[in-house]
Amino acid sequence: MRKILTIASLGLLAGLAGQADAATATNTFTVSATVLKACTVNATNINFGNYTPGAGPLTGNSTISVKCSKSTPYTVALNAGSTAGGSYAQRLMAYGAETLQYNLYTAATFATVFGDGTAGTATGAGAGAGLGAAAQTYTAYGRLVDSVANQNAAPNAAASTYTDTVTVTVTY
Repeated sequence: MRKILTIASLGLLAGLAGQADAATATNTFTVSATVLKACTVNATNINFGNYTPGAGPLTGNSTISVKCSKSTPYTVALNAGSTAGGSYAQRLMAYGAETLQYNLYTAATFATVFGDGTAGTATGAGAGAGLGAAAQTYTAYGRLVDSVANQNAAPNAAASTYTDTVTVTVTY
């Protein structure tokens, strides 16, 4: 019987030794990221085409596309343009020293100037749907007036074009 207990004792000891080899320890770690606010903006050009003084105003529009991170509130503003003497009351395009008057509006009724929110101008506003979502769009309605000043503008013999550069700013 002694041999049986010894063999059984060896088996029990071998089992205990196997359990000692299978011991474990655990811990955890955190994975994190911070989503930052971000926005992108694109805008199409406005080309009024050929202006014939006295033939009436010309119109065109720019589509402004904005994408912002989800739930990020933003404002879309336009400056008064880069031509010296231009303002929100009357933007100007230039060809050398000559200028043409035009303006940009928030609607096709040409009632409210699209600007930066000062001097009676309006801005666009929204909240981001996410940079992977479709862009939110705003339209800047352009109108080149058939004013006395525009009717007195010099035609450009070199087939160059009167131009201005408007900056779109998205604040978020």
